[in-house]
Amino acid sequence: MSSLMAVASASLIIPATLYAALRSSPAGHTEEQILLLSHGTSIILLIIYIMYLYFQLKSHAHLFDAEQQAEAEVEEAQILSPIAAGVALVLITIAVAICAEFLVDSIDAIVESAHVSKTFIGLILLPIVGNAAEHVTAIIVAYKNKMDLAINVAIGSSLQIALFVTPFLVILGWIIGQPMTLHFQIFETVVFFLSVLVVNYLIQDGKSNYLEGAMCIGTYIIIALAFFVYPDDAGDIDPRDWFGQH
Repeated sequence: MSSLMAVASASLIIPATLYAALRSSPAGHTEEQILLLSHGTSIILLIIYIMYLYFQLKSHAHLFDAEQQAEAEVEEAQILSPIAAGVALVLITIAVAICAEFLVDSIDAIVESAHVSKTFIGLILLPIVGNAAEHVTAIIVAYKNKMDLAINVAIGSSLQIALFVTPFLVILGWIIGQPMTLHFQIFETVVFFLSVLVVNYLIQDGKSNYLEGAMCIGTYIIIALAFFVYPDDAGDIDPRDWFGQH
């Protein structure tokens, strides 16, 4: 899973660096080239995500049998039938969509009253609240010493956003005529890459301890502080400024 996150970070770094390179080029057509790159990259990411699902659920499902057995050991008695669970899922999804609409409409008022940036709210506060259930689940299974499951819970949603939701939205925008790209500002892209790098280093040995957990939390707090002081109107970095050229 960590390698998939590395691929996802590469898919964001490449458009950002290409944009920085094209900005200093007199040829122009930067937006069109970034849009073309984003469309192609999004298609590739969706293919990789489908292959990942096939790998996990079909062709190499035996590699995940241990995790499934661990989940089965703590599986509780069935409370809802599949039909009832499906109906409940649809109703909850509709309720969440309505709440999200009101939440988005209230962001401007929160920004004015609390004097925080929209970037901080969107990247720090909303994910904490929106993923509260996943956070609790990861903590519970980690407390039960099921670290593989805890890591899957923690990283699984990030993989879905990076490999499925984001490229899907780019393709959807392409279909409906609303241009969307994978180009994020360099600061945001670098933060994402460093986050993936830290996580990869911490989980590559398959072990964990309180020190590694503290490092993860510390890194997250540093990122939160960075976005707290990061203004909404911050522009991208001009590569000519790196060398004092104008």
